Amino acid sequence: MITLDEFKKNNPKKCRLIGLDLGSKRIGVAICDENWSIATPFKTIKKTTNESLIKDLKDIILENNIEGIIVGNPINMDGSLGRSAQSVKDVSTNISELIKIPVCLWDERLSTVGAFNLSSQLDINVSKREKNIDQNAAAFILQGAIDYLNN
Repeated sequence: MITLDEFKKNNPKKCRLIGLDLGSKRIGVAICDENWSIATPFKTIKKTTNESLIKDLKDIILENNIEGIIVGNPINMDGSLGRSAQSVKDVSTNISELIKIPVCLWDERLSTVGAFNLSSQLDINVSKREKNIDQNAAAFILQGAIDYLNN
């Protein structure tokens, strides 16, 4: 894994990225355009095995010409790392070893809350909001990362 600063330094041209919100049961996926302008919710993957996750990610990467992965890092509000952050780090390390494109962690504090609040401002009904919360959280994470990369 590398930092976003290392990613930007090693990738002078902009490219499509995916953002991941790794949950214990579901994984939200978002994709951004090659200009790093906007992150769009893409899909939610039901987590079964690590092998199926890697296969699903490889398919998305191949079909969408993806050149980097941004993974939401669930840091505690006080900045400490808990069990969830260690789990995400372990899964991200596995992804980076099996998929040969850069993988970066990005602080995801409040991403689910932010995604839920944003969808409520857009007047989306509650059941649809909850159904899409994982991919919306992934888009929230990815948008934060590409905004950072653009500065």
